[in-house]
Amino acid sequence: MKFGIIGAGIVGTALAVRLEEAGHECIGVHTRSRLSYERFQSYLKIQHLPLTELVPAADILFITTQDGMIRTVAESLSTKALLKPGQVWIHCSGSLPSDILRVKDSLPIHCLSLHPLQAFASVEEALILLAGTHFGIEGDGEELGDEIVKDLGGIPHHILAAKKTLYHAGAVVASNYLVVLASLAVELFAEAGIQAEEALSSLLPLMRGTLYNLEQAGIPQALTGPIARGDAQVVQGHLDHMPSNLVSIYQDLGLKALELGENKKAQQGFSYPQETLNLLKSLLGKSGVVDRDER
Repeated sequence: MKFGIIGAGIVGTALAVRLEEAGHECIGVHTRSRLSYERFQSYLKIQHLPLTELVPAADILFITTQDGMIRTVAESLSTKALLKPGQVWIHCSGSLPSDILRVKDSLPIHCLSLHPLQAFASVEEALILLAGTHFGIEGDGEELGDEIVKDLGGIPHHILAAKKTLYHAGAVVASNYLVVLASLAVELFAEAGIQAEEALSSLLPLMRGTLYNLEQAGIPQALTGPIARGDAQVVQGHLDHMPSNLVSIYQDLGLKALELGENKKAQQGFSYPQETLNLLKSLLGKSGVVDRDER
């Protein structure tokens, strides 16, 4: 397979390296950034080509620009008629459907989306993490998508275009909001007099342990802590002492934890005592807790 890359960012560079290693041929790369091209060249000695040469020569075209530029690139290529019949255009956005590439219904191309369900901070990290990464595949020619993902060492999953936004929202919660949760925990540690750097280094092993439990036991069995135990007194203490700006976040997460706790107990053949359940719901409900500033 001959493929071209438009947009030499982290994902585009890593894909090109791994696909070349799998026996495919990268015929060229096009990017507006000199620094991106220099970084690309440090991994693959592939020529920079104008779109007029790159696009018609490729069997598969990876448009790995920022999400906001994908449609613009597709429109530009369509307007200039830079394509060949049967060509496959692929983007790697998690939130956009493959049809974002199809500017006109009459275009004789296949459109595909391959989204790596992974956070890549650098090309080096991407090259390490691609193997074993799960990919969300959607669009024309999903079988081809499966083959490409397997060549990358990844694991393919087919998703529906109409549900892709929800799929991406789930990925954001699992990845980006995990950082937010860590930040909130560090903030609470700071209230307890623990410096941020020490707080994070203390919390990371705990977080790794929770991820290990998730991997081994799944949901809801991995849930531990006061809500899982039904310890309303501890929850009350948390709410009594934490900064008022964090109370509602703690409550919202706590209500979800309570749902999981009920499911966990049900799977084990138990349930919360009704009095405990009512008390926890009262503590975690917006009307049931007095704001710290009002005390």
